Amino acid sequence: MQYTSEDTHKVCSTLGISQSVGRTGVCFDNSMAENVFSKLKTEFYYRRSWATRAQARSGVACWIEKVYNRRRLHSAVGMIPPVEYEESLRHQAEGQSQGIQEAA
Repeated sequence: MQYTSEDTHKVCSTLGISQSVGRTGVCFDNSMAENVFSKLKTEFYYRRSWATRAQARSGVACWIEKVYNRRRLHSAVGMIPPVEYEESLRHQAEGQSQGIQEAA
């Protein structure tokens, strides 16, 4: 909540900084995060029982890293997993950088 406070907004505006989230009460700012948490809860978390908080933390971290980021297809990035999308961006940037060096 402190990141969307009026005081934080004023300081950022004064410094010419664009906030990554909007003002308090703007529901659209959290839509992507809410979507991730919804998937986490319905596809994984609520389908299991957790003996300890440590087990829950470990299980969630594993699901995010192994399933959500590496296997689950995401429509926002062309129906590929986020890790593949990020790798394609990295290769694309490397290719552009190499092309710039060769031209120089």
